[in-house]
Amino acid sequence: MKFEDIEIEDVDFEAMLEESFKKEDSGSDLVEGTIVRISEDDNQAIIDIGRKNEAIIYLDQLKNSDGTVEFKEGDKIEVVITGYKGERPIVSYDLAQKRAAMNEFIAEYDETQEYIVEGTVSKKNKGGFIVDCDGLEFFMPRTLSYISNKTNPIGKKVKALIVKVDKDSSSVVVSRKELIERDKSKVEEIVKTISEATEPVTGTVKKITSYGMFVDVGGIDGLVHYSEISHKGPVNPSKYFNEGDEVQVKMLDYDKKKRHLSLSIKSASSNPWDKIDDIIEVGDTIQVTVSNIEPYGVFVDLGEDLEAFLHVSEISWDKNVKHPKDYLTVGEDINVEIIEIDKENKRLRVSLKKLLPKPIDQFSSANSIGSVIKGEVTSITDFGAFVKVGVVEGLLHNQECSWDKGVKCRDIFKVGEEVEVKIIDIDTVNSKVSLSKKALEESPADAFAKTHRNGDIIEGTVKDKKDFGVFIALENGVDALIRSEDLHPLNMDDIEKGESIQAVLVFIDPKKDRIRASVKRLERQKERDAVAQYSDDTSMKLGDMLKDDLK
Repeated sequence: MKFEDIEIEDVDFEAMLEESFKKEDSGSDLVEGTIVRISEDDNQAIIDIGRKNEAIIYLDQLKNSDGTVEFKEGDKIEVVITGYKGERPIVSYDLAQKRAAMNEFIAEYDETQEYIVEGTVSKKNKGGFIVDCDGLEFFMPRTLSYISNKTNPIGKKVKALIVKVDKDSSSVVVSRKELIERDKSKVEEIVKTISEATEPVTGTVKKITSYGMFVDVGGIDGLVHYSEISHKGPVNPSKYFNEGDEVQVKMLDYDKKKRHLSLSIKSASSNPWDKIDDIIEVGDTIQVTVSNIEPYGVFVDLGEDLEAFLHVSEISWDKNVKHPKDYLTVGEDINVEIIEIDKENKRLRVSLKKLLPKPIDQFSSANSIGSVIKGEVTSITDFGAFVKVGVVEGLLHNQECSWDKGVKCRDIFKVGEEVEVKIIDIDTVNSKVSLSKKALEESPADAFAKTHRNGDIIEGTVKDKKDFGVFIALENGVDALIRSEDLHPLNMDDIEKGESIQAVLVFIDPKKDRIRASVKRLERQKERDAVAQYSDDTSMKLGDMLKDDLK
């Protein structure tokens, strides 16, 4: 019940009490009768109560839980007259039992003692409500109920104080208002004490929920929201406390209207972020405890009410960490390195892998550029394949998988396949290893170089045109580049794909599979060849002439 729903009105208490217990006639007394006849067919019994007419009682009141009538004809029972059917009185055995219980309660009532009862609002009448307390019906006047006209209290459990016992009318009056006023006064007194306290106060954890926990301080319960438990930030209270634990708290706020007391545990202790520079700094190695594991990383407890985050990428040098739980367990103590302190957002980041041997260093000490090793294909991308070689993963770029420029890694490899590769670069700074498959095979340019040399005149078919020149296809599947400046006297615009071009070899690089040719030098080459040939022919003619003269 909210205090804003409470209504207090001025009503004549005595008149209200009289109205509540007024009966339709004086026949509501408790009397003793004798069962004259029991009629199962009519579902009633006739009882002689010593009056002119015998009384009627319905059998439902005389049956036990299994439906059997507990009495027989001739038995004496106490009943209460509740009304009339014609001239015959109607009596109640149930009401008589309640009346007897009430009389017993009243007889044992001690006026010097205070009685607080708990029951359920069972009925509503003009003056107030009937509260059923274990079969005893007490009257609670509306003015003492703290129940609004806007609400339906039937079925509501209430606590109330007995304020009046009338032995003559066998009635008991209770007040809920009295207890609420007492409680309100007590709460405000306790709240005042807590708010004025210069030091934290001790409370007891009463109940833990998903959004926080209720703590009893001096007899009243206050809520410690989950964001007010630790300087780490919002936490699950059940991971840190149990019901019955004692905690130190400070009051944050008290809502008098709603009677909500807000408490804080973290405010009762110093904020470690105020002295973070004195505790740790970037580069420090510290021991922490794994407190929570998520797919994206791990939260670790540093003590001092501090928590840090260990991202999944900082757990191992292995780039294929699927889940942190494969490496760490909750409660495990580990050493980590502080890699970031964000004072503004109160965040700490740590690394585990920085304290582990760097795989690239292990690899470089065991291998060198030019070494041939075997590895397993771990993944294939658009630009190449990653191959696990020893303790690292190396990149086998598409350009290094085959001398055939149209072939890519995904065309010839499968994940899990073992391949033999050659190490062509080790970058320890960036932890990168470059691999090559084609380096283990003879390049087309290498084969070409065995039968050709610079200065040879070749002929090829135009395969492709670029801004910087023309590629021509030669024998054995090799291509040669004729640069734009080497095309003279040919005109780039006039050259068509598939056209045959003669040129002179000017450069062969078997390792990089590069061949260059020049049309421009072709004319010079032909001139030199012609001159050389002419010179050879002239020499032969003079020799022959001299030989003839000497004969």
